[in-house]
Amino acid sequence: MTFLTLDAISKSYGPTVALDAIDMSIEAGGRTAIVGPSGSGKTTLLRIIAGFETPDSGSLVLDGKTLAGDDLVVPAHRRGIGIVSQDGALFPHLTVADNIGFGLAKHAADRDQRIAALMEMVELDGFMATRRPHQLSGGQQQRVALARALALKPRLMLLDEPFSALDTGLRDTLRRSVARVLRASGTTAILVTHDQAEALSFADQVAVLRQGRLVQFGPRALYGKPRDRETATFLGEAILLDADIASGRAQCALGSLVVEAGLKTGQATVMLRPEQIRLTTAAAGTQPEGPFGRVDDVEFGGGNCMVLVRIDRSDRAMPDFLSIKCVGADIPEPGDLVGISVHGMAHVLSD
Repeated sequence: MTFLTLDAISKSYGPTVALDAIDMSIEAGGRTAIVGPSGSGKTTLLRIIAGFETPDSGSLVLDGKTLAGDDLVVPAHRRGIGIVSQDGALFPHLTVADNIGFGLAKHAADRDQRIAALMEMVELDGFMATRRPHQLSGGQQQRVALARALALKPRLMLLDEPFSALDTGLRDTLRRSVARVLRASGTTAILVTHDQAEALSFADQVAVLRQGRLVQFGPRALYGKPRDRETATFLGEAILLDADIASGRAQCALGSLVVEAGLKTGQATVMLRPEQIRLTTAAAGTQPEGPFGRVDDVEFGGGNCMVLVRIDRSDRAMPDFLSIKCVGADIPEPGDLVGISVHGMAHVLSD
């Protein structure tokens, strides 16, 4: 069931177009990530949904109720939307308990029990209830901010880069925790982030913005089927190859690759993700069957290494260089001759 509908939402600041006719439909209980480079309009879109900004045109409908459109604008405090910002925005003079219970009726009989339940939900120990924000770590502060936003049982939760100021390990842990809390509470959520990996791991569906326009919107499987080069490279490491498409095959530097049937024939660009490629080190004095190359460099990264492979081609004066992700301990060395195999289908970019 569609829970939130954005229809042709546009916003300009003077001559600068921040959003250009954004259309989006979000299902109830789902988690959506809005990603894009700086200046793409993702924060502006979040502020319009929250009610902090008014669109120049278009409409916004939440759970069947119009929040913006046709000269109607429902103020932020009447939208039933929770928001967690990058810095948490906690009240420094209030305790953790009072921050969480800020929007709850002061003399409600179950106020203390509700606060305790929220603390347990976001995995905060009960003894922290009397602490002030400055006595908490960054991750604990964000958990308090989430609990405060959940206290009023919002219909929609907006997360504005809430993990970006945290260390990498803590960011991953808190992201998983927040996703678990939102899923348990059944709250629909929208995350704005510039971190592609964060978006793909958190969300059920992803919206890619670029220069104020919605480039692509769909399930996170779009990682494997981006529309164009810019989207492909923005969503992660991508290997882009010139190819000749015919009869469901792509002829390229890696030989003949399987592509989706029914595509147009002729010249095109195909994409592989690094994890689709396997390298096999050739025995001394032998040449692998099929596509092969020579290792030019290895970027060591512990369990994950990036291997730069040079592929010499008789039909080109310049070689192709491919960056390929290798996992495990059996990593080739610079100078090694390696066989190259491709797992799965290559994706043909439309633009």
